Amino acid sequence: MSEPSEAEENLSYKVRREASGLASRLARMWRERKWLRRLLIAAAILVVVFLIAWTIIVRSLPSADKLLDYQPPLPTMVRGIDGEIVYSYARERRVQLRFVDFPEPLTNAFLSAEDKTFWSHGGVDLTGLAGAVVDYVSKLGSGQRAKGGSTITQQVAKNILIGDEYSVTRKLKEMVLARRIESVLTKEQILELYLNEIPLGRQSFGVQAASRAYFGKDVGELELHEAAFLAILPKAPERYSRAKHADLAIARRNYVLEQMVENGWATRAEADAAKAQPLGLIRRQSESYDSAGGYFVEEVRRRLIERYGETAEDGDNSVYAGGLWVRTSLDTEMQRAARNALRAGLLRYHAGKGWRGPIDRITDLDPDRWQSQVILANKSVDYEDWRVGVVLSLDGNRGRIGFADGESYDLTNIPDRLRTGDLIAAAPAGSGSYAVRTIPEVAGGMVVEEVDTGRVVAVQGGFDSGLGSFNRATQAMRQPGSTIKPFVYATGLEAGMTPASMVLDGQFCVYQGAALGQKCFRNFGGGGGGTHTMRWGLEQSRNLMTVRIANDSGMDRVTKTFSNVGIGDYKPYLSFALGAGETTVLRMVNAYAALANQGVQYDATLIDYVQDRNGKVIWRADSRRCVGCDMDEWDGKPMPRLEPRGKQVMDPRTAFQTVHMLTGVVTRGTAVVLRDLGLPLFGKTGTTTGPTNVWFVGGSQKYVSGVYLGFDQPRSMGGYAQGGRLAAPVFKQLVQETKDRWRTQPFIAPEGVRMVKIDRRTGKRVFGAEPGSDPKASVIWEAFQPDTEPKRSTADEFAQQRDALIAAIRRGRQAQQSATRSNASASEEPKNFAEEQGGVY
Repeated sequence: MSEPSEAEENLSYKVRREASGLASRLARMWRERKWLRRLLIAAAILVVVFLIAWTIIVRSLPSADKLLDYQPPLPTMVRGIDGEIVYSYARERRVQLRFVDFPEPLTNAFLSAEDKTFWSHGGVDLTGLAGAVVDYVSKLGSGQRAKGGSTITQQVAKNILIGDEYSVTRKLKEMVLARRIESVLTKEQILELYLNEIPLGRQSFGVQAASRAYFGKDVGELELHEAAFLAILPKAPERYSRAKHADLAIARRNYVLEQMVENGWATRAEADAAKAQPLGLIRRQSESYDSAGGYFVEEVRRRLIERYGETAEDGDNSVYAGGLWVRTSLDTEMQRAARNALRAGLLRYHAGKGWRGPIDRITDLDPDRWQSQVILANKSVDYEDWRVGVVLSLDGNRGRIGFADGESYDLTNIPDRLRTGDLIAAAPAGSGSYAVRTIPEVAGGMVVEEVDTGRVVAVQGGFDSGLGSFNRATQAMRQPGSTIKPFVYATGLEAGMTPASMVLDGQFCVYQGAALGQKCFRNFGGGGGGTHTMRWGLEQSRNLMTVRIANDSGMDRVTKTFSNVGIGDYKPYLSFALGAGETTVLRMVNAYAALANQGVQYDATLIDYVQDRNGKVIWRADSRRCVGCDMDEWDGKPMPRLEPRGKQVMDPRTAFQTVHMLTGVVTRGTAVVLRDLGLPLFGKTGTTTGPTNVWFVGGSQKYVSGVYLGFDQPRSMGGYAQGGRLAAPVFKQLVQETKDRWRTQPFIAPEGVRMVKIDRRTGKRVFGAEPGSDPKASVIWEAFQPDTEPKRSTADEFAQQRDALIAAIRRGRQAQQSATRSNASASEEPKNFAEEQGGVY
C-alpha cells in the first residue's frame, strides 16, 4: 500500500478541524440557547411517539392477503322446480359482478367522483391527502366531519378490513393497508371489490344492487346520467336518494359529469344531454316475488337455517351470508292452485259469519309515527285488492285507515267491535274510501306431493303467509280422524282379511279397568247393524267396523303400520284406530303417497339440492352414488345402475288393495263430491270429534294431496262440518285448476294381485254377470292376493269357512283381552278414551 500524499493529509486535517469546530459550536449553543434545547427535545419525543404509534398500528392491522380469498356476504337464492328464481333470503341487496361486467361509463363516473388518479397512484393520493389534512385542522372543535381524501384503494381497506371509525388512527391504518393492497391485488381487482362492496343506500351494497334499487335496471342498461347519479352516492347515500334533496343530488351529479368531460371520459355533448335528464328514481320497493309460494319458501328457510345457520358467524354457508343456490321442488302452477283452493274453502266456511276481529293490534298508536308502526307490524295480504292497514280514527259509522305507504283514506263498513289501533284488511270501496274486509278465523293447511319421487310441489299453510309464518301444513299437530282408517284396513289385509271379508257393524265395547268399567264405541250419528264387506266399511267410514278390524288384527300391529308409514308413534289404544292421535298434513300426504306407489315411500322433500356460492353441490336429497358412472371407457361389464331410492314400507299388493277400496270412497262413499271430475282418484275424508277438524287426503298415481280445516285453538266447527262437505271440495278445486297435470290412467296392479268379480254387498264371487259402469252396480272387480279370493263353492260352505276364520281370530283376541283385564292398571287407556273416539269418522 502506498503512503498518503501531502494533499490527502491536508484534506484530512481540514475535515477534522472543521468537525471539531462544529461540535464545539453546537455544544456552546446547547448550553447557551434554551429554545434550541427545548426544540430538539420536543422533536425527539415526537419521533419516538410516532415510531411507537406506527409500530402499534402496523402490528394490529389485518393482512391484505385476506382480500385474495375474500368472500362477501351474499343472499341465498331459491329456484323452483323449473329452475326459475322464486325467492331470495336477504337482509341487504347484494349482487356480485366481475370487473368485465361493469360498463366503462359507470366505472369512469365513479373514478371521476372518487379517485381520478386511481390508475396512476400507489394506493395513496398525496395531493388529496394534503387537502384532507388542511380541512381536518380547519374543522377541529366545530363538530363537523372533515372530507375524507381517501382513494378507492383506501375505501376498500375501510369497507372490508378495518371499518368506518372516524379518527386519525383509522386514516393512518387506511394508508398503510392501501399500500399493502396495491402490492397484492391488481387495479382491476381493487376496482371490482370496490364496485361490488360500496354501500349505496336503500340497503344496497354494490352498483348492481343499487342500479336495481334506484332505477329497476341492470348496470348494463344504465344511461350516462344514471351512472353519474350512482357515482355520487358514496358521499351521502341516504341524503341524495331522498326526494326533498333532489336539487342537491342533481347539482352533485352534474359536477361528476363535468369531471368526466375534464378527464376525457365523456364528450361535452354527452354530458350536456345527461344534465338535461331528471334523476328518474323509482320508488323504494322490495324485491318482487310471487307471494303464492310464501309458506313454501318459509319452510325451506327454516330447514336451511337448521342445517347451515342464519348469519356469517354460523359458518361459510349460512342462509343470509353464504350466497347459496337452492333448487326446490316448488311448482308455481300447483302452488297457486293450492293457495286458491284453500282460500276458497276457508271463505266458504266463513260466509255469513260476520267480522271476526282484527288481524293484530298496535296498542300505543302514535299519530305522528303510525306509518313506521304499520311497517314494523309486518302484516300483508295478497288477495284480490285487499290491503292491511291500521285504524287511525273512528267517528260513528265512519273512520280513517292508514297504510304502510303513508297514505290514509276514509273507512266504511265499520263493525261494532272495531277500535283505533286495530290492524285490519280493507278493500277499495269507491270515492277514495276503503271498506273493512274479514280474514276468516278458521284456518287450515294443504300439501301436494309427487307420488314417485316424494318431492313436495305445493305447501299452503293458511290464508296468507303475509299474516303470519306459522305453517299449518307442516307444523300444526292435528287429529287426522278417519283419514287414518285406510292403514287400519291395510293391517287387516296383512293379517289375512280381504276386501270381501264380512265384518259386523255392531256394538263393540272394551274394558277400561275397574275404575271406568266397560266403554262402548259408536258410529258417527249412531246406528249400525248387520255384517258388511271391508270395502263397504271403508267407503262409508264405519267406526264400529274399523275398531273391530283393529282389534281382530291386533292394535299393536296397527300402530306399527302407522309408524312404518311415518304418521306417528302411538300407544296400542283402539282410539288411535279412529284418528285420535296427532299428526301433520305433510305426514299424512306422505303416507298416502306410499299407498299410491305400491308401498314404496320416499322422504317428503322440499329441497332437491343446495349449491355453495361457487356452484359446488353441498347437499342433495338424492344421496345415492353411482359407482362406475364416471368411467373413462366402458369396461364391458353391465351398465351401472343406481340403487332404488324408496323404502318398501308395505306389501305392494296390500297397498294396491287399499287404494282400490279407496277409489270406492270417491265413486260412491263419503267423497262422492269428487266423482264428476272423471279421473281415477282415491282418497278418504275425515272428521274429528266436535267436529274440530275436517280432512281429505287422496289423489292419483302422480300426485297426492291432503287438506284440513279447523280453528287454531280447536273448537267445534258446527254440526254440519264434515270432511266430505268442506275439505273434499278444496281438493276438487285444486284438481280443476290443474286438471291437465293429473293422470287419466287407472291404477296399475302389482304382480300377484288377482282381479275377481264379486257382489259388492255380500262379497261373494260372481260368475254369471259383468261389472257395470254404474258406480253403485252390484257387481264389481275386487283385488285379492293369491289364494285369498272367494272359491267356487256353495254359499253355505263359503259362510262356514268365513265364520270359522273370524271366530278363530276373535278367540285369540278375546284371550288376549282377558289377560289384559287381569292387569288393567298397566294397559288402561286415557280416561277420556270414549269421548275421544265417539263421533270420529
